[in-house]
Amino acid sequence: MKIVVDTNIIFSALLNSDGIIGDLIFNSSKHFEFYSCSYMRFEIQKHWEKLKKISKLSDDQLEVSYLQILTKIKFINEEIIPIEIWLSSEKITKDIDIDDTDFVALTRFLKATLWTGDKVLYNGLKEISFKKVLNTSDLLELSNIKRSK
Repeated sequence: MKIVVDTNIIFSALLNSDGIIGDLIFNSSKHFEFYSCSYMRFEIQKHWEKLKKISKLSDDQLEVSYLQILTKIKFINEEIIPIEIWLSSEKITKDIDIDDTDFVALTRFLKATLWTGDKVLYNGLKEISFKKVLNTSDLLELSNIKRSK
């Protein structure tokens, strides 16, 4: 199953790589293929100092964790997404959070499911019946179902 990972999920994995999110990223490759936008890497760099401060990790420790997470995600350049998908995705996110258009567009382009830790985005997409969105609890439940088969 293709899963698009948003920046919020990567932040959480960096801040607690031993938690549920880290476990899902590192231990469910039999069931899920993780993807993200190239833009996500820019967002991580933009918030690097904040991540260091919150995580209490050194630059080197945070870099190692980040690089380990990156090995589990396939990055897709947003430029290959057709303009029609961009425009329709923008309509979907404009009243929720326009900054998440990249992730919704990539999800639709890949015919994937979006995994987000952003409650506003998750609830907003659910409200408009966007069916291809999961939060961590949803993905964990799906993972447990797949693992038991």
